[in-house]
Amino acid sequence: MATSPYHISSLLDKMSSVDKDFRFMATNDLMTELQRDSIKLDDDSERKVVQAILRLVEDKNGEVQNLAVRCLGPLVCKIKDGQVEVIVNQLCGNMFSDDERLRDISSVGLKTVISQLPFVSSNVSSSVCKNITNKLVNSIDKPSLNQYVLLEGLDILGDLIHRYGVLLTSYHQQLQESLMPLLMDPRPVSVRKRAYMALCFLSSCCSQDLYDSIMTLLLNNLKTDGSSLINTRTFIQCIGAISRQSGQRVIPYLDVIVPVLMNFVKSEDDELKESCLQTFEVLVCFREISPNLNDVIKVCLQLLAHDPNYNYESDDETEEEAMETDEFDEDDDSYSDDDDISWKVRRASAKTLAAIHTARPDLIVEFYTTISPALIGRFKEREENVRCDIFLAYRALLNINKPINSNNSSISSSDVMETSETNPLSLLQTQVPLIVKSLHKQLKDKSIKARQGCFALLTDLVTVLPGALEKEVGHLVPGIVYCLNDTGSSSNMRIDTLMFLNVLLTNHSPSSLYQFIDTIIPAVIRAVNDSFYKITSEALLVLQLIVKIIRPLDDDSSFNYGSFAEDIYECAMKRLSAADIDQEVKERAITAMGQILANLGDCLESKLSQCLPVYVNRLNNEITRLTTVRALTVISRSPLKLDITMILADTVPLLATFLRKNHRDLKLATLACLTQLMNSYAISRDLIKQILEELPPLISDNDLHIAQHVISLICTIMNISPSSMDGIKVSILPNIMTMLLSSLLQGNPLNTVANFFSQLVLLDIAGLRFKDIFEMLVSHVQGLQSGATAPPTLHKQAYQSLSRCIAVISVAIPDNIQSVVTKFMTDVQSPEASEPSKLLALFSIGEIGKQCDLSSISSLHIVVIDVFGSPSEELRSAASYSLGCISSGNLGEYLPFILTEIQSSPKRQYLLLHSLKEIISNAVYDKLKQHVVHIWDVLFHHFQSTEEGTRNVVAECVGKLTLVDPQTLLPKLKENLASESAHVRGTVITAFKYTISDQPHPIDSQLQDCIEEFMKSISDSDLNVRRMSLVAFNSAAHNKPSLIADLLDTILPNLYNETKVKKELIRQVEMGPFKHTVDDGLDLRKAAFECMYTLLETCLTRIDVFEFINHVEDGLRDHYDIKMLTFLLLVRLSYLRPTTVLQRIEKLLEPLRATVQSRVKANSVKQEFEKQEEMKRSAIRCVIALLAIPDADKNSQLMEFVQQIKSNADTAALYESVRQDSTLAATPTRHESMDLS
Repeated sequence: MATSPYHISSLLDKMSSVDKDFRFMATNDLMTELQRDSIKLDDDSERKVVQAILRLVEDKNGEVQNLAVRCLGPLVCKIKDGQVEVIVNQLCGNMFSDDERLRDISSVGLKTVISQLPFVSSNVSSSVCKNITNKLVNSIDKPSLNQYVLLEGLDILGDLIHRYGVLLTSYHQQLQESLMPLLMDPRPVSVRKRAYMALCFLSSCCSQDLYDSIMTLLLNNLKTDGSSLINTRTFIQCIGAISRQSGQRVIPYLDVIVPVLMNFVKSEDDELKESCLQTFEVLVCFREISPNLNDVIKVCLQLLAHDPNYNYESDDETEEEAMETDEFDEDDDSYSDDDDISWKVRRASAKTLAAIHTARPDLIVEFYTTISPALIGRFKEREENVRCDIFLAYRALLNINKPINSNNSSISSSDVMETSETNPLSLLQTQVPLIVKSLHKQLKDKSIKARQGCFALLTDLVTVLPGALEKEVGHLVPGIVYCLNDTGSSSNMRIDTLMFLNVLLTNHSPSSLYQFIDTIIPAVIRAVNDSFYKITSEALLVLQLIVKIIRPLDDDSSFNYGSFAEDIYECAMKRLSAADIDQEVKERAITAMGQILANLGDCLESKLSQCLPVYVNRLNNEITRLTTVRALTVISRSPLKLDITMILADTVPLLATFLRKNHRDLKLATLACLTQLMNSYAISRDLIKQILEELPPLISDNDLHIAQHVISLICTIMNISPSSMDGIKVSILPNIMTMLLSSLLQGNPLNTVANFFSQLVLLDIAGLRFKDIFEMLVSHVQGLQSGATAPPTLHKQAYQSLSRCIAVISVAIPDNIQSVVTKFMTDVQSPEASEPSKLLALFSIGEIGKQCDLSSISSLHIVVIDVFGSPSEELRSAASYSLGCISSGNLGEYLPFILTEIQSSPKRQYLLLHSLKEIISNAVYDKLKQHVVHIWDVLFHHFQSTEEGTRNVVAECVGKLTLVDPQTLLPKLKENLASESAHVRGTVITAFKYTISDQPHPIDSQLQDCIEEFMKSISDSDLNVRRMSLVAFNSAAHNKPSLIADLLDTILPNLYNETKVKKELIRQVEMGPFKHTVDDGLDLRKAAFECMYTLLETCLTRIDVFEFINHVEDGLRDHYDIKMLTFLLLVRLSYLRPTTVLQRIEKLLEPLRATVQSRVKANSVKQEFEKQEEMKRSAIRCVIALLAIPDADKNSQLMEFVQQIKSNADTAALYESVRQDSTLAATPTRHESMDLS
């Protein structure tokens, strides 16, 4: 409902009341009305409301004044431009009032108005900003201006320039002339600080000429005005602020700035050193500082130890004696000197080193050689804040490795075994003893903040290098126990300790921990009994790990676990049985007790009657049942075979009912639990019947994962209780048969269904014997006349599923193989048989031949190969597959025949090559090895085939064949890289791609030796060869990044070259009256950008991110397909290298803005509109990723772009949709990888 004018008038009357309470309440009600979207004010009401609010801004009551100022925010969004200017003029006038309180409240009011103005260019924003700027600029030049007014004026000016600098272009020169003198103002430092902050905001939006003028003035003043330390510090701080704000614009001045700073950093003045280092912290993020980077690092390392008033050597000598007399002697760290500010220098050095680590991951080896030892040596820093910053700097160094080691497709752990001179992880491993030596005593430090820093650093260390503390655990345990037992410290300290202990126990072998566990267990038990639920929760998690360590179920334990079993049980039982505890603690207690019983149950048999009924109660609770089901699965899986029969009668029916719940995770957990219970315990037939009754509805292709687990459970029941399968034909089999015809059934679910049939046929149930099942399976295609098609529900995948099941039941009862194959041969040869019948027959023969030798059946291969002449492509393909599978069962019999046919039958060549591919894929390596040379000779003749499809099949065959005998075939492949034929070179490169698997393989060492030769093809003269080389490179980078990591310096320039649009590859094709533009280089660029994405995932530390981003920026302006790839790249970069992206954000925003603002022609087809919307969504996703970067909200161009997006109804809806999707999909530490291999 819209607000009535009468109601507004009533509020205005009360706002004029002599009673301050009336004025306050009326103003509060007015603010509530102004915040509603429905309020509409006419011109007269606007004027009256504005006058009333401005009058109350001058009210004598402070609360009324504050409320009036708060009203200004929503008010400026509801009134016309003229009234906004009235407000601004009044507030600006009040700024120069003699009344201090009025000045204060007016300055706050101006800031409120500015914050509510539209971010995008508009008349009101422009007019108001110019009005305020004009008044303030003319005022701050006056020497007589009150200091407070000057400070507030500079603050407001800085805010204006930051938010609306692009609207104040006409004032930029005047602003510069007014602000520069203030950098040397004799008044307090706060004036100079606000002046250079306003100047740095101006530098980000002013013209290049004005920017050059500002930088030249600053640098000239630095060179000439060396007598005043205060002015010098201010100029350096200003340069640092401008560098941070203006990004790339400062790069041309680096050659001048760095030498000047290097000169001043040698000064005796500590504050001047700090200012220089703070500026270096910004500048080191630019790639162009590389020539001076070593000098900067040298200065930082030198000043990191700058502590002229403290003798660390003396402290080291007396430390042990002090620890013996009084572990926490009050004289420790007693040194204090209020005039000593050298700590600021050391802190600035540490922060600069952290920035260097973040900005230059490519120099990680050098960092571990030079910076790491120095940082470790400074862990003894006496100032708490400085020490924590040193810890953060070292953690930044460790974090360089994290993206590699957190990805399954990353450089393998075996790479750590490389020489210590080249591998950063090896270098880190050698420094671990020094790290522990420097940190372990600090774990008992009085400073909680320092202890937390130690644990954070050690956690990162173990995450980056699992097992790193294997030999150092003994030094850390006393500190860990001390922190756990220190009840006087904060709860966060104890939680951090437990979290580190969790990481420590998870990433180290039990044998390295045994001698310390008896010290850790009592402390963890005390933590479990703590009154704070978060401590209890973390402690239960650690307790669960301890149980696994002291009594591993897959190995013998030398630890005396029996002496701790009861104590561990009692503390967990106390939490398990409590009803009034936090939900998280409940779940952790249920899980922990499950692990305790699974690992130590034989020591706690007398306790089972007390504990197990609690689990039954927890099953009845909807909130805890999922966790309880999982815990019961762990207990029943235990090799200790605990007697839990006392609860089975109550538990199994409950579990069966869970299968009806609309809770997927609960269903999966329940199925796993029931399967384990069936395997471990004697379940009565009545209980099994209850389970079977709940299973049929779950067998469908709606959720194949659940269906797979259901069928696995049925197979388990078949093995244990065959007599329970009486009603399976009516209740379960129809659903399985329906699922068997699904187009989605493949992989593990299909394997499970096949296993079901192989077991079912062996049960010999009446009505479900071999003949019955066989007829059920073939009934879907049998009985159709020649020329008939399969039923509409029968998909191509269904033939493979049916044939797989036919094969397993035939092999399960070998006596039937001959008759089954003979029948299918008849179907294949029969002219009356339908195509579906022949398809099923061919696939079934192939599946049977894959599992057993069919060479005893005469003319089988002749019958199959005759189908190669069929007019049906599907039949020809099925026959090719079938022949390959048959041949893999007896290579000596069939392989020579196929090789001969390939050479003598050109028309059948393609199909025969597919058969050969099946042979190589399915055959045993030892049997195939004797035929390798013969196969190679046959395949080599087809390297130059004019048909690309043929060359691709040949390449796959050769690649997989090379895995069989790499010593023979790799040299042959390498030799043909120099072929004059582009077809041969392309086939060789594609074959090489198939030699790179995602699992360790004996060929890996040989690939390492020759991969450089193959990767040279990226610069081949032929377009297709280059594309194939990039695909092979992508496969290597994704599956075995260690193969190409050392070659990136030579490969990347060629890779980046392929990301560029090349005009010579663009041509026009005439299609009737139309001309169509064809870009022959598009596929090549796509392959190159796909490689870049993969490198970002697996070899981040080996690439120059600055150069990388340059090519991403180019891709953002390319074809639709390239844009979509680079959007993904930019999102990932924003997460992995936020600082570097933030520096380039202005250049990255230009193509993003163009994409979001682009339009499709009105007469375009539907697909064009869909592509356009998807491209906009991806661009907006990039914007949201950029916003997530720390300090990105301080970038005026980014915030203006976001406001533009939100101000348009269409893009605003897209923005909100993408933002919600991003929020739902967000994870704390992981981003999904894109498999582009």
